[in-house]
Parts: sequence; C-alpha cells; structure tokens
Amino acid sequence: MELEIYQTSGDEIQHFRVLFLQENNVQFVCNKCHQYGWADTCLFTVDGIRVGYGSVWGTDRREDRDTIFEFYIIPPFRGFANLLFPKFCLISEATFIESQSNDGLLSSILYEYTQTIHAEAILFDDHIITDLTVGGVIFRKRNTNDGMDDESPYVLELHNNIVVSGGLMLNYNMPFAAIYRQVNEPFRRRGLGSFMVQELKKEAYRMGRVPAARCSISNRISKATLVKAGLRVCGFRLKGTIVNP
Repeated sequence: MELEIYQTSGDEIQHFRVLFLQENNVQFVCNKCHQYGWADTCLFTVDGIRVGYGSVWGTDRREDRDTIFEFYIIPPFRGFANLLFPKFCLISEATFIESQSNDGLLSSILYEYTQTIHAEAILFDDHIITDLTVGGVIFRKRNTNDGMDDESPYVLELHNNIVVSGGLMLNYNMPFAAIYRQVNEPFRRRGLGSFMVQELKKEAYRMGRVPAARCSISNRISKATLVKAGLRVCGFRLKGTIVNP
C-alpha cells in the first residue's frame, strides 16, 4: 500500500471541501482562509486514489504555516486517517492543531495527537425565535448622517442617538452569516445587544442565510447576550500542541 501526500492548489481539492462542509453542516470559521490565500493545502492519495486533503495556516501570523486547521478523508478511506495524519504532520511541519469541536474527524485527531488542549472561542447556531422589545428603540440601516466611527450597516437608534451598531459577515461557507455588534458604553446592560442580535437574525434569513456567531471563551456577557437572543452553544474552537505524530 502506498500513501502519498503532496502540495496542491485549492481548486484540486474543492470537490472534497464540498463534501467536508456538507458532512459537518456548520459554520466553518476558517473557511475564508481558502478564499483569501491564507492557507497551503496537501492532497492525500492511497495507491494512487485521491482520498482527501489537509490544510495549514499561521496561528499568529498569516504568512506562517504552523497550524493544521482542516483534515478530511472521504468515508470509504477514513480508516487510513491514523496513517495519513502523522505523515501530513511531518510534511507540513505543523506544530499546532486548531479545530472546531463540531468537526468530528479533526477534533478526534486533536484529542489523540495533541497536548495543552484549550478552548479559545464559543460557537453558536440559531435555536429559537425570540420576541424581545426595547421601548423607543428603532432598528434600521445606517445612513450617511449617522456620523459613526465604524462601517457597520445596521444600527439601533434611541432618542435620536446611535446606541448599537452591527452587521453580518458573509465571508463564511454558505449558507451561514456571522453576527457582530457593538454596544456603546453608556447603553450597555439594557438588553440592547440581544435585541440587535435578534434583528440581525431576521436580516440573515431575509438574505437566504443562516445566522451564527462566536465569542471569546471568557466573554460571559457576550455569551449571555447571544443566548438571550435565541442562539445556543453548538461547539468550541479548540487548539492543541502536536506531540509525537
């Protein structure tokens, strides 16, 4: 049996990426790494048959290639994972794995091949429809007269003041859209953040997108805001240091 791994282009493994995204059916945080050229990718073959791929990027600097963030083998050949992964580690010279806990294959590899595992972020998907209200608040698109420092396309207006801004990041795998928002300091802890998330969820669905979000593992306020708006924890962004591949 001959196992081969060699560097390839994103186009060569795109059909495998379609299968990877369909199998997991979640917002994949690192999807944009392929779109923006931040990753290098290797193709895996078994006796000349193309069976999957792996991708690396820089955990701290985009120009580095020290972190495996994607590893996929088609189901009929998945039994070769523990032969292909160590070989991929040696060829890529990666020292870390970053994985979403809702990526079944790579997260299992992470637990098997790394130490110092920790969660860096909490991942959310939509769960329930909420009907939050905040008296006097208007949700609308921003306009040129708002005088905002950021370029967020949506705002909450209260008594002629912009109190929250936010939007949807669309550079993830379809059909997902990532919600973001900023609440001005004097208006925090009034339920405005959750109301903004609720309204942005509606905008995502109107666009034909599925809302999603994430926050730092230590940001309990952000987590509570997202949960109040009907999202739920669906996974974690994990990282570990590779040992003895």
